[in-house]
Amino acid sequence: MREEMTIDKAKSLIEKAFVFYFPLVLMDITKEISTNTVEPAKSKAPVNQFLHAKTLATSDFRQVVTPNVDTLYSQIFFELKDDALVIKKPRADRYLMFQIMDAWSNTVAILGTGGDTEKERTYILTGPAFKGDIPEGMKRIEIPTSLGWLIGRTICYGSEDIANIYKLQNEMGSKTLSVLLANGEMPKGNYDPDKEGSPLMLAMKMTPNDYFERVNKLLKDNPTYPEDDEFLNEFADLGIGVGRCFDSLLSPVDLEKFWQEMKDRLIPKLIKKTSGFMVKNRSFKFYGEPIGRFGTQYGYRCLVAIAGFGANPIDTAVYLKAGEDDDGEELNAKNKYILHFNADELPPVGKHGFWSVTAYGDDDFLISNPIERYAISNRNNFKLNEDNSLDLILQTEEPDENSENWLPVGKSGFHLFLRIYKPDSSVLNGTWEAPTITKIR
Repeated sequence: MREEMTIDKAKSLIEKAFVFYFPLVLMDITKEISTNTVEPAKSKAPVNQFLHAKTLATSDFRQVVTPNVDTLYSQIFFELKDDALVIKKPRADRYLMFQIMDAWSNTVAILGTGGDTEKERTYILTGPAFKGDIPEGMKRIEIPTSLGWLIGRTICYGSEDIANIYKLQNEMGSKTLSVLLANGEMPKGNYDPDKEGSPLMLAMKMTPNDYFERVNKLLKDNPTYPEDDEFLNEFADLGIGVGRCFDSLLSPVDLEKFWQEMKDRLIPKLIKKTSGFMVKNRSFKFYGEPIGRFGTQYGYRCLVAIAGFGANPIDTAVYLKAGEDDDGEELNAKNKYILHFNADELPPVGKHGFWSVTAYGDDDFLISNPIERYAISNRNNFKLNEDNSLDLILQTEEPDENSENWLPVGKSGFHLFLRIYKPDSSVLNGTWEAPTITKIR
């Protein structure tokens, strides 16, 4: 009961509530910034409309950390409060996947990855308030919240392949059901110069009153899950919930002091609490289950929102990270390394799956180099050893031999991401062994 609550209990609940609601707040801010435009252009598109990336990332790209150079993205930030959204996904004999997330960053559906048997499909996304009829020929996907995010990923085989991806992008469609039935055009959006910036930074800079005021508004159309009820009853004592007004019990000065201290220690605390979800394989590690389908693992859900918002479930893709060599020393370009895959142990993938190794600097961006090579993948013409093993050369300067196996790593600290799309079960259960990283003595 509120009248029996101590200040320490109030602080504990505020921290729990911040963690619990962070993905919801971040999703809303990300949508607000990403749809802040009159029409699709560059990195933005109006709500419920596709935004298509037109080029692969290079070392000049600074919008998102650790960008991949494997796929071109197609995205929609959707709002289903007043209408359903009809999505058209083209047939593609290549990896072309739509990941659909709700407002809490849980993956609700994965739509295809391409293949000879996959036909063009029309889907209709419906929110919790939808009560209309579904037109014939549309496959319904029920979204438990009004707000959500669709991320499409289409494999790119190099600059000469981009024109083919443009054709697929032109075949993708997105219209609200009412516009489609009226044979109309989607409305233009709006631009507000005050709605700019990094979503993560903006979310972290919010005052406690602004933060929970936004939460209370969002909860009206973006309900929690039934298994969350135990937490919600406690939060209600602080005025957190639909139709409520936040009241912390703390004085304004004490609240601001605690709020800042809480955020300062948040990430190390979450990393420690969720360490059991990290899957290690030699020098590499990746975020394991239940990533993408978080259930009641609220701390893990918050950490992934901070570290990699929009992450795939592991049966769709895993991103293995390595920042140390096999001796436990941090990777640094003052040294030279061999990344060694044993014979017949290149990353195993399903049909239309693929893998890549990408190097990033300590700033988490792609590393500038004279040949503009940022990754090596199973789409490259690398050279295998006589026993069918593979050695990738990680160093600053181009090697005298086997330059096709060279991955430039800059001139200072760096780390690697081994991305595996459509991973075989052996990757997930640990029977497949990751490559070794050995310093050349």
